[in-house]
Amino acid sequence: MIKKTIVIGASDNPSRYSYKAVHALLNHGHDVIPVGIKNAEVAGMSILKGFPVFDNVHTVTLYVGKSKQELYYNYIVDLKPERVIFNPGTENDELKSLCEQNNIETVENCTLVMLANSSF
Repeated sequence: MIKKTIVIGASDNPSRYSYKAVHALLNHGHDVIPVGIKNAEVAGMSILKGFPVFDNVHTVTLYVGKSKQELYYNYIVDLKPERVIFNPGTENDELKSLCEQNNIETVENCTLVMLANSSF
């Protein structure tokens, strides 16, 4: 199943896990929307800045640390994704609770590992 996935914290730096995740998601056939803070491209796509609105979002995968996530709280809830993946280093009990209050599944795992073991 193709899952529309928003990558928050997308980067054009090949050493960043968000960069690797965008490529891995595409290689697994998912619809990927990279969202970040700078004008750049990843995997031939422009990284979108701000809070772009999309329908039918299945997954939001986080690559921004807890200290910068509050900016995205309302955005994530308003997207109404089926789940939010907290990648290592992005764990946040406050956001997790907010998601759960809005019937959004939360997963603390690594998107790359999930793709590799077919649990994405």
